Amino acid sequence: MPKYAAQLIERAKKLRRNMTKQECHLWYCFLKNHKVKFYRQRPIGSYVADFYCRNLKLVIEIDGNQHTNKENIKYDRVRSEYLNSLGLRVLRFTNYEIEHNFEAVCAKINSVFIS
Repeated sequence: MPKYAAQLIERAKKLRRNMTKQECHLWYCFLKNHKVKFYRQRPIGSYVADFYCRNLKLVIEIDGNQHTNKENIKYDRVRSEYLNSLGLRVLRFTNYEIEHNFEAVCAKINSVFIS
């Protein structure tokens, strides 16, 4: 894993303290006590991943409405390409999916064990 920028440590801590409702739901209702260890707001390179599992080489991103504009779509694509270049798989879910299709989100995450 590449070293991360030192200034990301404080940013990651702040993001952990101020998780979105959807991030909290995924964390407290699924990932926190998962059979493999997940980390919240984990610095990776020059980015902070919403959730990261070292054993699965998996990054999970929760995208709110701000991710639908053209500029942020490009940023997310570049970010995902960077993470993929490190050998990490990136799963992206929308806030809507977390709120309205939570069981399918969990099943998709668990499918990483199989694939």
